[in-house]
Parts: sequence; structure tokens; C-alpha cells
Amino acid sequence: MTETSIKKRIYLSSPHMSGKEQAYVANAFDTNWIAPLGPHVDAFENELAAYVGVNAAAAVSSGTAAIHLALRLLDVHERDRVFCSTLTFVASANPILYQNAEPVFIDSEPETWNMSPQALQGAMEDAERKGALPKAVIVVNLYGQSAKMDEILAICDRYDVPVIEDAAESLGSTYKGQASGTFGKFGIYSFNGNKIITTSGGGMLVSNDVAALKKARFLATQARDPAVHYQHSEIGFNYRMSNVLAGIGRGQLEVLTERVEARRAIFERYYQALNYIPGFNFMPELKHTRSNRWLTALTIDEKQAGISAEQLIEALAEENIEARPVWKPLHLQPLFEGMSYFSHEESESISEQLFAKGVCLPSGSNMTEEDQMRVIDSIKSTVQLRAAVS
Repeated sequence: MTETSIKKRIYLSSPHMSGKEQAYVANAFDTNWIAPLGPHVDAFENELAAYVGVNAAAAVSSGTAAIHLALRLLDVHERDRVFCSTLTFVASANPILYQNAEPVFIDSEPETWNMSPQALQGAMEDAERKGALPKAVIVVNLYGQSAKMDEILAICDRYDVPVIEDAAESLGSTYKGQASGTFGKFGIYSFNGNKIITTSGGGMLVSNDVAALKKARFLATQARDPAVHYQHSEIGFNYRMSNVLAGIGRGQLEVLTERVEARRAIFERYYQALNYIPGFNFMPELKHTRSNRWLTALTIDEKQAGISAEQLIEALAEENIEARPVWKPLHLQPLFEGMSYFSHEESESISEQLFAKGVCLPSGSNMTEEDQMRVIDSIKSTVQLRAAVS
């Protein structure tokens, strides 16, 4: 057995339980509230809504389900167009296809890596000329960093287009003091196993429109009409969260602030240890925002650093350390071949540059400092070895 094979695995972002979850889960078992819905679901919705400062929340099976429900509530149908950030996970855009609508992808900009207001404006002008304004805009807050919401909302308001804020990765972040995920008509959060808090699998749809959230719960519960028998007048979905998972979520929510602080501390240690390396540039934090730093991400200029992002990821893998490229832009994905794309500049695609150079480092809040120093030392030694060879 080699030395590498026996080294402890360091994951990109693994679940971090607090111990508080067990009391809520035990209560669900003791009261036999095991099936979907129940008092923990109601409480989790109310507590999450209070935490981020919105009027209502609906607990569902995933962040993807939450986006799908938001599109249904906005009456997105076949042949409608929906603008979406391109630098994101495919789940941000798949629900557009569920509705047989057409995604149009919008590039990133350098200061946040998120949706470019400049590209969005160009896309809106093009859509207006064609008489085909989008039914909605899905703005993603990448790796915990809020997009330029003031500029984006101003553009969308000008064209009377509602915003869905995909805050799957940014729960606990703020933009000018306001919680990420609360700026659009609808906001969504994810509680997948790798997120800053987890319910194993789950998500939340939030809004200040209480009536719309009531409709979302109806649609998410198979759209059952109020009748003694089972009666259905429209298509519904099996999207509601279980009482057991909501109990886990309540315990996780109690430690969310601690998890944010832990991830920010991890980012700061990486930054202090690695920022001096030529060609290493960490994901910026926009002025007047506070990122939860869900993942520490950076770009690597191969000419300056002597190593590419891909080579660094491979070197870390040999040390049993999980690192990942940043998201492959959706306009480059085979699934979306032929779909429209608007770049930040006519001759400059920021998202493609970030994909080519970007790396996400292990950032789990349950990482020890010893684990993180192992990652840092591995990066330093890899860069030094490359420099010596060249």
C-alpha cells in the first residue's frame, strides 16, 4: 500500500452535523411524524423565513424543485424565454427545460464572477427588438458571493421582468446588509449534503408574496384540490420536504452563523498562505457584501504560476485531496448546444476564462486547521516543484 493510498481523504465540502439535529429527529420518531409534512416542516419554514427576513417560505425536496415551482408561479410555458446565469450548476437551468421553455445564458463579470449587468442589458435590448422579452431572469450567487443585485434589479425592473434569485450556495451571505436570496420575486436555497447547512437533501422557496407561497405548497403536494376524495384539477408535483429532514434542518439552522464564520476563516487562511504566489487570484468579495465563502475559489494564471488549474487539481488528487474546477458554463454544455449566449464583452467571455483557470479548494466547515495546512503545504510544494523543473 502506497503512502498516498493511506492518507486521510480531504473532501471539498462534506456534511457537518452539530448534534442539535438528533433531538428534532428523535421527536419526529417519538411522535410518529415520519411522513412528509408535520410540525418540523412548519417550524423550519417559519424559522428560515425569520432568519433571512421574508414573509414566507416553503420547504421542498431540493433547490431544483424550488426553482421549478418559481417558474410555474411565474407562468413560464413552452416557447417562453428565461435568462439565466451561465456560470452555475446545471440545476439552475434544468427547470427551464422542464417547462419546455428556452434558456438564454448571460455571462459573468470580473468583480463577483456572477451575472454581468452589462451582458444582461445587451440581452434585454436584443429581446426587446425581437419582441421576445423573457418571462423571468434567474440570477445565481456563485460560491456564496452575491451578484450585483442593484444593477440587475434596475435592469429587470426597467423591462418589467421578475427575478428568481438562486441562492443555493449563498445562504448566510448578505448584500448591503440584506440577506442573499431575498431580492427577487422568489429566492431559493439548497440543503444538499455539500451546502453550508444540509438536510441531506432538500431546498426552500422564499418570497414576500404569501399567496404565491401558498400556491407553491399546493403544487408541491400533488396539487390536491380541497375535497374529501382525491381530486386534481392541475398538474402537481411530489416536492414537499419530510418532517424528519425538516427536523435536521432546524438543528442545522441553529448553527448557520457558526458555519459561515468557519468558512470565512478557512478562506482567510488560504488567502494569507497562498495569495503571494504569482498568478494566484482569489475570488473577490464585492464592496458592501459579505460572502459566506461556501467554497474558496481562485484562478491560476499558468504563465505566472508555472502550473495550470487542471495540473493543480491532479496533483492534489494524488494526495487524496478533493479539489474541483469552477462550474463549466452552461452555454458550453452539450445539453444546451445552440442556445443563445450574451458575453460580458463582444470579444471577451468572462465565464469561459474563469472555467479555464478556476479551482475550488476544500472548504468544509468541519475541516481541521491541520487538514487545511495539509492542503496548503501540498499546493506550495507542487508549485515549487513545477518551478524547479521549469
